[in-house]
Amino acid sequence: MQKDNSHTFTSAFRNFLKTEKIDGKYREKLLVESWESLMGKPIASRTSAVYLNKRVLFVKLTSAPMKQELVNNKQKVIAVLSEDFGDLFDDVKFL
Repeated sequence: MQKDNSHTFTSAFRNFLKTEKIDGKYREKLLVESWESLMGKPIASRTSAVYLNKRVLFVKLTSAPMKQELVNNKQKVIAVLSEDFGDLFDDVKFL
């Protein structure tokens, strides 16, 4: 019977990130890359930039109505993002 090495690789990768002290940056990048899957294609298609700075998530939008909609539903956006990435940010700003 063949041993499943996926668990071993995952553990080794996580240990590598912690040892090199880049686990935070990796998770930040993962958040940015996950924006479309977390928020959906309609929002992602109107987003020109997503980045973290001093524990604030900045989301630059190309649509004023979309920006207003997200500002009005900011707590829902924070709730969706916090499920996986709540430890990375304290606030969300829509630009």
